[in-house]
Amino acid sequence: MLALLFATQIIAGNWTYERVPDLWKEDVRTLLIAEGREDLIK
Repeated sequence: MLALLFATQIIAGNWTYERVPDLWKEDVRTLLIAEGREDLIK
């Protein structure tokens, strides 16, 4: 569920994908793609 929190904060503009810990990056990436926000993955 932390991945969902990170993804929500990235979409809201409060966090960046680069700041997500490596442990969660793949899950956050999957969530962002599912939300149609591939543009936020850098």
